[in-house]
Amino acid sequence: MYEPIRSTSVHTPVDDADFPHRSRGEELDIQLAGHLAALLAVTDELGLGAAGDRIAEQVARLRGAPPARHAGRTDAAPADLHRRAHALAGRSLVVAASRADTTAAILSAERMDAHTAALAADAGAASTGELVGAH
Repeated sequence: MYEPIRSTSVHTPVDDADFPHRSRGEELDIQLAGHLAALLAVTDELGLGAAGDRIAEQVARLRGAPPARHAGRTDAAPADLHRRAHALAGRSLVVAASRADTTAAILSAERMDAHTAALAADAGAASTGELVGAH
C-alpha cells in the first residue's frame, strides 16, 4: 500500500556533509530564545523593567550573549501590547515545555498570567468608565 522510504532521513547524520548540523535540542533553544526575545521587546515597550530583566536573563542563557533591549515606547495601546505579549509568552511556553526547560516554562507561564491580569484590569477599568493608564 505504501512505498518504502528510498532515501535516508534528513535527521540521520551524514559524515561528509558540507554544512553544520544542529540537534533538535539546539533548534528548540534557538526557537525559544527568539520567542523570548520578542516577548522581551514587548515587555520593554510596556515599561515592565523587572519582568524584562528576568526575560533578558533567559535569552542570554540560551544565546550565550545578552539581548538587545527595546529603548523607546510606541503609540500602541497597552491592551494591544498585553495581548501580543500574552501570545508570545504562550509560544515560548510551548517550546520551553517541549525542550523540558523548566525555568523558561515557569517564566513564560508567569508572564501569561501577568498579561491576562493586566487585560482583565483594563477591561474592568474600561467597563466602569475609568481612564486606563500605562502599566
